[in-house]
Amino acid sequence: MNDPATARTESARPRQEREPREGPRQHAKSAVLVRAALIATGLVTVYYVLPLDGRSTGTGTSVLLACGLLLVVLVFWWEVQAIAHSPFPRLKAVEALAATLVLFLLLFAGTYFLLEHSNPGSFSEPLTKTDSLYFTLTTFTTVGYGDITARSQTGRVLTMLQMVGGLLLVGVAARILAGAVQAGLRRRGHDPAEDFSSRREG
Repeated sequence: MNDPATARTESARPRQEREPREGPRQHAKSAVLVRAALIATGLVTVYYVLPLDGRSTGTGTSVLLACGLLLVVLVFWWEVQAIAHSPFPRLKAVEALAATLVLFLLLFAGTYFLLEHSNPGSFSEPLTKTDSLYFTLTTFTTVGYGDITARSQTGRVLTMLQMVGGLLLVGVAARILAGAVQAGLRRRGHDPAEDFSSRREG
C-alpha cells in the first residue's frame, strides 16, 4: 500500500533537485547580460576610437567591407559552436546574437563613414561617425526617417546590401541560433520538446 506522504516526497524530489541549479543559473544570466553589455560597449568604443578620418579609396572601402563581413560570419560561426557546447545554451545564444548584431551594424556604419569621406556627396549630408551609426540603425530597423539618404550609386548599393544582410541576420541567423540551442540542450540530455510540453501543462 502506497503511503501518501511518501508519494508527495517522491513528487517533490525533482523540484528539490532543481533548486540548487537555480543559483548557478541566475549567476549565468547575470554574467551573460554583463558580457553582452561589455561586448557592445567595447565594440562601440573601438568604432569611435579607430582613426577612420584618413583618406581612403573606394577600393579600400570595399575591401574593408568584404573583410568585415567575413569576420562577422566567422564570429557568428564560432558563437554557434560555443552555444552547442555551453552549459546554458539559451543564455549563450543571447550573447552571440548581441555580439554578431553589434559587429554587423558597426561594420556598415564605418563603411558609410569611409565612403562619405572618400567620395563626398555620397549621402545627402556630410556624415560624422554618429551620423553614420544613426543612418545604419534607421536602415536596419526599417524606420527610414529620410533625413539622411544615400545619393551615390555606391552608397545605395551598400545600403541595399545592409538591408539584405539585416534580413538574413534576423531570419536565417536567428534560425541557426535556435537550432544550436536545441543541439546544446540535447547534448545535455534535455529534450526541448519535453520542456515545452511541461510548461504548457504547468
